Amino acid sequence: MIPRIHKRGSETIGLIRYLYGPGSHEEHTDPHLVAAFDPLAPDPGRDPQATYGQLQRLLDQPVNALPAGRRPKKHVWHLSVRASPEDPILSDDWAAIARRMVAATGIAPDGDDATCRWAAVRHADDHIHIIATLVREDGRRPRLHNEARRAQAEARLIEADYGLRRVTPGDGTAAKRPTSAERHKAARRGQQRTPREELREAVRHSAAGTASEEEFFDRLAAAGLLVRRRVAPSGDTLGYTVALPGDRNAKGEPVFYSGSKLAPDLSLPRIRERWAPTSDDPSQEPVQPLVIGPASARRRASAAAWKALLVIDHGDDGVIAAQIAATGELLDALAQTSAAHTRHELHAAATAFERASRSHVRAARGHDHALRRAARDLVHSGPALGRGEDGATTAMALDMLIFLITAAAHWHAKKQHAQQAEAAHRAAAHLRAAYQAAAEHPLALLNHRGRCLAPAWQRHHATAVHQALPELADRILAEPGWPALAATLAEAQSAGHDPTTLLTQAAARRELDTAERMSDVLVWRLRRMADLPADPDNSQGLRGRGKHAVTSPKQAAQPGPRPANSPLRRR
Repeated sequence: MIPRIHKRGSETIGLIRYLYGPGSHEEHTDPHLVAAFDPLAPDPGRDPQATYGQLQRLLDQPVNALPAGRRPKKHVWHLSVRASPEDPILSDDWAAIARRMVAATGIAPDGDDATCRWAAVRHADDHIHIIATLVREDGRRPRLHNEARRAQAEARLIEADYGLRRVTPGDGTAAKRPTSAERHKAARRGQQRTPREELREAVRHSAAGTASEEEFFDRLAAAGLLVRRRVAPSGDTLGYTVALPGDRNAKGEPVFYSGSKLAPDLSLPRIRERWAPTSDDPSQEPVQPLVIGPASARRRASAAAWKALLVIDHGDDGVIAAQIAATGELLDALAQTSAAHTRHELHAAATAFERASRSHVRAARGHDHALRRAARDLVHSGPALGRGEDGATTAMALDMLIFLITAAAHWHAKKQHAQQAEAAHRAAAHLRAAYQAAAEHPLALLNHRGRCLAPAWQRHHATAVHQALPELADRILAEPGWPALAATLAEAQSAGHDPTTLLTQAAARRELDTAERMSDVLVWRLRRMADLPADPDNSQGLRGRGKHAVTSPKQAAQPGPRPANSPLRRR
């Protein structure tokens, strides 16, 4: 059950006409009064003698009794309460639900004889509208502090009492939803999303990985948005508003939205928090190579996601919140630079995770520089190709991000952040779909190479799995992806690594038994840890080149142990 408090109005008669009228966007069927402050209130829907004007005058009487100078300009209060599509049709229950809502919100508290006047109108099976006037019988104003939150809390109780679908409770940190007018305007224009939603995504993408205020505003302009800065007399920027060039009001003027009206964390002060200096010791950070392409940026994203996983496992709440917020930036950057065959799912994942990126736990910015730097690298490295090293490193990054976002979901659930946990799980589902698309080609090639290994070498690598992972080995060896892991172990050994040691280290980094395909997880971990090319095709061009020398299929097919000077024997 979803209660929604609409903007306050100044004309009671106008809202009454809408509630009893035919409807401007959906058909109104049998409009009638289901409950009111007075059981004898006129009902223009069922009583032929009753008029809209009679109901309006009755509701407005306490307002008009005040001197003109004391009457509130916006005195019309409007609440709609809608059942979920899968809920049964409620009939007489709507009257009791209406009374509970006006009591919970402070319009008509139980036991108060001087409450506001109100009426509940039903013109469809699945919802009601409650109209009230905001002057009590004693001439005072009602106490409506946090009435939206109280309406939501009462809705959760009503769902339990009536056996209705339990809607995930919010905590007030969600982005503001489009208004009815915005949705209807978009529908008239044949647009799938409202300007508010389009702008929220564009500003999120523009902020992802930025390092300064000027870079942020440059990206907004490059995205094609109209941007206005609010500047203080000192010349400092206090805030900003953005508009879509084609979104104009009745006067032909662009419709601007401030960042805070798009989402709580898109106000300029909150965005500035992202640029806080790091609280970590830079001398402890390993020197990173210059990012020169999408594949390198995706490798760095994998490494940053691994570091963030450790923080979520062991960090303080504020630091964890910062990592989760920065994960949202990383997803936005990945979605912007994704190849066509993963683009849809990655955009969906980033959009879903937006809700999971904030909560009442304030992010301790400055601890998230690795993820934010990775997001910046992704943006600056440009679009990735769907195949080759770009595509394979995309699969590598997605494999680690699925773990990271699942960990974020568990943290939110532990903190009872229900909406955020649900959003993170939705994002993870989209990432899994994107991963399947990105990993299909490189894993198919690795599986082919693994099946081409001589049986003696397959047994050799299976022994390494049993030694490193005795409790999981049987399951790993039975997975369809085992040949790909065997091929990766062969490459790693050829590159001078001990397979057993490498497997032990890879497993120690994070639990494996909850993964859907442990062999896939190990393939990407090993290829990143051993610095192997993510795309198996690249391995062929690296034979005989020192560290990355690999065994040819013909060599790998030879059974039996290698001589001491063989690449497969080097340590």
